[in-house]
Amino acid sequence: MKIIPAIDLKDGKCVRLFKGDFDRVTEYSSDPTVIGRRFSQLKVADLHIVDLDGARSGTQDNAQIVAEIASQTDLSIQLGGGIRERADIERWLSHGVRRCVIGSVAISEPDIVIGWLNEFGADRIILALDVKIDDQGTPQLTTHGWTRNSGVSLWDCLGAFAAAGAQHVLCTDVARDGAMSGPNVELYEETLRRFPRLLLQASGGVRNLADLEQLRDSGLPAAITGRALLDGEISEDEVATFRQNA
Repeated sequence: MKIIPAIDLKDGKCVRLFKGDFDRVTEYSSDPTVIGRRFSQLKVADLHIVDLDGARSGTQDNAQIVAEIASQTDLSIQLGGGIRERADIERWLSHGVRRCVIGSVAISEPDIVIGWLNEFGADRIILALDVKIDDQGTPQLTTHGWTRNSGVSLWDCLGAFAAAGAQHVLCTDVARDGAMSGPNVELYEETLRRFPRLLLQASGGVRNLADLEQLRDSGLPAAITGRALLDGEISEDEVATFRQNA
């Protein structure tokens, strides 16, 4: 299982939100490039960057910082937040980003995103599907930086994209993100049961090595962790115990 460190950008800083709440922010560094260089020293192959301002506004306000991080690390970068046009994908893929993470548009305009999968290749696009579990236990998708409910279930969305050849899916349980409450393992196990060919990335709630081991033992190809690494709850040596070849 791959371990993918995460850097979330807001107002030019490296931060973490609590359960997706933009009013509950913890700042980790005023210079995110320092965090990027720190993560590049880990035994990992990938780096996950989210432009939180872009996710909410649709414009990539932290683009310069992303470019600086990309220039200072050899990690394979997957970038999300505000990527809503074909030109955004083309620009970032030509500027060193390995994969573009597509969120809101995948839900609101799936046919357009399926076209991008066909044009750029399924390996260059990651679907970012953020969910809140409803009272019936169904994962319902949210959009625009977790601020809007879409009325679309995770299962319906994945069914359409899996049929179109999508490979990479990043799924976040918003209630777990940044909360250090443990990942929603049951959600990911059910997702893999329904869609076993997806290269699923678990995101949200990872606290420690035991959480990562549980995700690995459940068959997850990859897991994203931000706060636990930033807080030192997961060590460099612990990261090195995972094979980074998922």
